[in-house]
Amino acid sequence: MTKTVTLTSLPGAGQLYPKAVAAMLPVIGKPARVSPTATLPDTVYRIENLRIDQSQLKDYCRTTGLQFGTTVPLPFLFVLQFPLAMSIMVSSDFPFGAVGSVHLENKIERLRAIGVDEPLTISAHAENLREHRKGMVVDVISEFRVGRELVAVQTGTFLKQQRTSLSDGERGPAPKDATPPPPGRVLSVDLSLIRQYADASGDRNPIHMADLTAKAFGFPRAIAHGMWSAAALLDNVEAQLPDAVVYSVRFGKPVLLPAKVNTYTTPVDGGFDVSMLNRHKGYPHVTGTLRPRD
Repeated sequence: MTKTVTLTSLPGAGQLYPKAVAAMLPVIGKPARVSPTATLPDTVYRIENLRIDQSQLKDYCRTTGLQFGTTVPLPFLFVLQFPLAMSIMVSSDFPFGAVGSVHLENKIERLRAIGVDEPLTISAHAENLREHRKGMVVDVISEFRVGRELVAVQTGTFLKQQRTSLSDGERGPAPKDATPPPPGRVLSVDLSLIRQYADASGDRNPIHMADLTAKAFGFPRAIAHGMWSAAALLDNVEAQLPDAVVYSVRFGKPVLLPAKVNTYTTPVDGGFDVSMLNRHKGYPHVTGTLRPRD
């Protein structure tokens, strides 16, 4: 039977990340491997009539290049639900840890424009734990309502890296590095900007906060948030998006800080294809599609 946990306020990083770090500790932490038959918690985390913090939103827009105005920027919906998603992933009955998991894909489906002054009821749950050739994958789905009206759905897909029954399956040829085409824009990003984004978004995963902590997770330097990249890709098309729109992104190799990256925007089928590529080797950091919602 589904259990609903209704929060009176959103938990902050100081409440969430100690639990996330504890999940990594020997003996008391979560298992190193997730069984294909593992179950997900049948729990919905919910907050009612949430008012958007205008100061937080201004800081978010400043760090991503998006416009602060009368409607909620599309990728800010990820930020609003992030504390609920983290509450699910740091719970004792979630099968793997939040820190160390990989954000593979993200989809935001907006049914209409959402005013920054509209109170939002947000609910989040996890579903569809499944095998992937790189590990175990799960979807965390959040629904946004104004009153009883569904106005948006956000889906984050997360990977726990390990061997599975799919790991030895056939793979296509690895893409070769190649000089990318001339970009639409070149974006610069450094650790200072990403720390500001972390403050604005609440995502203080240690892989983003310092070189030293990123190295503990196998990265040579701190990396940019995938959802910072996904947001930064929209700054020149945001005003052209329809009210009802679907934004789907897939994350590739991380952006090591500091960096300059190439970005591309192509009009397609009433929407846009967007991407962020490595300036020298051409591999993707992010690829995304924006399409009108039917």
